[in-house]
Amino acid sequence: MSTLEFSYEAVTTKGGSAIKGTMEAPSSSAVAHKLRNQGLIPLRVAPVSRTGLNMEIKIPGLQRGVKTKSLAVFARQLSTLLDAGLPLLRALSVVTEQTEDERLKETLTTVHADVEGGASFSAALARHTRVFPPLMINMVRVSEMGGFLARSMRSIADTFAGEVELRQKVRGAMTYPVVVACVAAVAVIVMMLFVVPVFERMFDSMGAALPLPTRMLIAVSHSMVWVLPLLIVAAVGGGIWWARHRYDDAVRRRIDPLKLRLPVFGSLNQKIAISRFARNLSMMLSAGVPMLQALAVVGQAANNTVVAAAVEDVRSSMSRGRSFSAPLASHPVFPSMVAQMAAVGEESGSLGQMMDSIGDFYDKEVETAADQLSASIEPLMIVVLGVVIGGMVIALYLPMFSLYANLQKS
Repeated sequence: MSTLEFSYEAVTTKGGSAIKGTMEAPSSSAVAHKLRNQGLIPLRVAPVSRTGLNMEIKIPGLQRGVKTKSLAVFARQLSTLLDAGLPLLRALSVVTEQTEDERLKETLTTVHADVEGGASFSAALARHTRVFPPLMINMVRVSEMGGFLARSMRSIADTFAGEVELRQKVRGAMTYPVVVACVAAVAVIVMMLFVVPVFERMFDSMGAALPLPTRMLIAVSHSMVWVLPLLIVAAVGGGIWWARHRYDDAVRRRIDPLKLRLPVFGSLNQKIAISRFARNLSMMLSAGVPMLQALAVVGQAANNTVVAAAVEDVRSSMSRGRSFSAPLASHPVFPSMVAQMAAVGEESGSLGQMMDSIGDFYDKEVETAADQLSASIEPLMIVVLGVVIGGMVIALYLPMFSLYANLQKS
């Protein structure tokens, strides 16, 4: 059922304080029902009208998501308030007021209303799968049954904070190569559209016979008039399609294996996937989640279909009585060191701590690999840039050399 945005005015049943705000719901009666469940008396409920410059444009699949950093802050604040003894509803209300991310604040308002209406916290989160990842939803569900929600939220906050730090390291290492690539692309486009035509007119006026490299460069320059708009349209259309379908199972089954087989980035993607798998599994085992249930959750949160399939196979093998490390060693996506360390953890009864050590190891491996990737790509891109720009300059000046040689002969 589609939802609309409503503005409301209400007063509290205790004290009569006035409250104004907005809420998404299927109808105005649903808004009034939610307000009453929150202990408020609705005075006015009206749909929000957005027209002209105030109209909010929403394209399906392109709405801004909630950042992992925002989820980490939310989980940390909620765990702190729960540890301080606040009831869940009161803690959710306080965290919602302090949240700066607008989409997360809107979602938490709905979650608060659902919990107020009698739903469990995990069930309320599960209604917003585009905001809260499966790992978080399942951790909350297990912790509700075990009575350790505050500790669970603290573990979630630590995990998300580590993932944010890891992403920042990788992005930082890739910033310079991406900037160089963009500058190179702009330089080539400018030369093709503005510099090459000037030389072409000069060559025509001189009546010079053009060598093959120059003729090829001029032909490419002519084609840029229609190739460039086509590339822009294709890039925009591809970006929209990717934003809408990148999480589809059919797309991920084709893309995720390619991520692990890329010549330069494949090893880095594999290490990131292993680090995430080990860290999440360690968190769930430390929280007291049974092994088979933890593997089911970690597999869903792996963010790579290859790793998810391998984890599901390990889980299936364990359900038939096998150990954890034996089937783990049979999958190429997991290096032998991971299986050996897991075996040691099983034998010593400290599998959770061992998986945490694996996560630490691969976090450092990712950091080292990102630095090495940046160091190796930088000179390579400089060489490629020099070859492309230098080749274009040579192709433009070759006719001049021929004209100079002809003038000397005459």
